[in-house]
Amino acid sequence: MSVRQSLLAILDQGPCYGYQLRAEFDRRTGSTWPLNVGQIYNTLERLERDGLVERGAPDDQGHVYWEITDAGSVEVASWLSSPVERGQATRDELAIKLAVAATLPGIDVSAVIQTQRVASLRQLQSLQRAKYAGGDPDGPQELAWSLVVDSMIFAAEAEVRWLDHTEQRLAMHPQHAMALELTTERPKRGRPAKAEAEAAVEA
Repeated sequence: MSVRQSLLAILDQGPCYGYQLRAEFDRRTGSTWPLNVGQIYNTLERLERDGLVERGAPDDQGHVYWEITDAGSVEVASWLSSPVERGQATRDELAIKLAVAATLPGIDVSAVIQTQRVASLRQLQSLQRAKYAGGDPDGPQELAWSLVVDSMIFAAEAEVRWLDHTEQRLAMHPQHAMALELTTERPKRGRPAKAEAEAAVEA
């Protein structure tokens, strides 16, 4: 949702055409989330369908300017005043990969962790170099870009700490004790028992 809402927030500053919107998004995020023009126009068409923007007539250069509606401005205000809700269920590929690897017989999970740690540290170093290679740290574009990069740096640092924590926890268990063989029990249709229990607690 953040691309949709970000484009809407930019339009709240004034009408823009597609390429202009992409450039404005890049200016504010340091191109850390590259958007193609097709994605921009698809998003604009969905916003138009939802009554949040309107398209104007093409200018003499063929640019179609998009304008935010009153409903769109209300949507922007709501987005900016609301927290970002993060789901409880993880869809993080690395967490799932290590959870599965830890239960597979004959897998050297330490090697899997070490391979990831090397890649994560390399990514962290690259982000740190990028941060300090910028221009005027007090300029609005540089500040906006550095906020995004800082978030990525903190996430990379947290990933390295989590890998260290995971390795320490797994070292306390013999590898054979963690292995899960395929079960011979035939699963029932419907949600897993744990999901049902969690749903009952939430209710």
